[in-house]
Amino acid sequence: MSKDKVIRMEHGAGGEPMQALIRDLILNNITNKSAGPVGLDDLDDGATINIANTMDGSKKCDEIVITTDSHVIKPPFFPDSNIGRLAVSGTVNDLAVMGAAPLALTCAIVVPEGFELESFEKIIKSMNAAAEEVGVPIIAGDTKTVERNGLDSIIINTTGIGIAGDVIRDSGLCPGDKIILTGTIGDHGISLLAHREGFDFSTDLVSDVAPLWNMIRAVIPIRNVEGKPAISAMKDPTRGGLAGALNEMAQKSGTGIIIHQRDLPIKESVSSACEMLGIDPLEVANEGKAIICVKAEHAEEALSIIRNHKYGRDAAIIGEATDGHSGKVLMKTIIGSMRYVDIPTGDLIPRIC
Repeated sequence: MSKDKVIRMEHGAGGEPMQALIRDLILNNITNKSAGPVGLDDLDDGATINIANTMDGSKKCDEIVITTDSHVIKPPFFPDSNIGRLAVSGTVNDLAVMGAAPLALTCAIVVPEGFELESFEKIIKSMNAAAEEVGVPIIAGDTKTVERNGLDSIIINTTGIGIAGDVIRDSGLCPGDKIILTGTIGDHGISLLAHREGFDFSTDLVSDVAPLWNMIRAVIPIRNVEGKPAISAMKDPTRGGLAGALNEMAQKSGTGIIIHQRDLPIKESVSSACEMLGIDPLEVANEGKAIICVKAEHAEEALSIIRNHKYGRDAAIIGEATDGHSGKVLMKTIIGSMRYVDIPTGDLIPRIC
């Protein structure tokens, strides 16, 4: 960070520059960073707020989980979706991967002068449809307009409040856990890039944007014989893609992760586009996928439940956690060799979430 005198696009891309910005300039300058067991220092998908125990102290109450996110996408409309659906889905998913049922959302919108009312209404309707899909109300909001030369497109911030019985941390991965990816990778980033740049890959690439709570809630109740949750960790691989999310999970949990290239679900159209553009699909953002880590004995049961949902039909077990290679992610390639999967360092595809 000492070399950087200004904010660059890489600082918002989900890789090492963004982590350094958060660590060095944000966390170091905020003193009170926790209202519960999970706070700002944990850099999870959200944070928790303590609720007082019941009067007799015999039972601990559920945890309130809160998350917030700002969405800046160019263009705001892209194949099969738009910024409104993405804003609601992204916030719902951040709650879901912490095991929290979404209770309510708030929304703040900054829109430039000259933005078409018809487009604005389409965005609002998309937000409503995504919220209705998981039964969460949008209960408060704010709208601001700025001069047309002060902003080139719409910006949406959404904050979500949820409640969880057992909060799931992205740092909970344990050696032996199996890693489930709920669908194909790279769909959102590649479809938006192709649309924005006018690339013609002779195929119908569409974004995977989706609210995942109804799918995730079905696997949360799985328990072992001792009554403990089968899920050890979850995360949605948005900025930084699968590579960024897995590296965060490995570093926070102190485990190694080995994934198998042959088991990675990826559409042929996405794979071909990545090869043509020189892009690693593991680093491409997704907006409708989750990484779900479960105890090995429950992996097949969880996979079956996930595949039963429309957003999980392409789910696969892609690897496992190990007690070797602490904090590192490795991939066994199709030819049998092993290579490190590094955390992304640049802004692969700017302004896509």
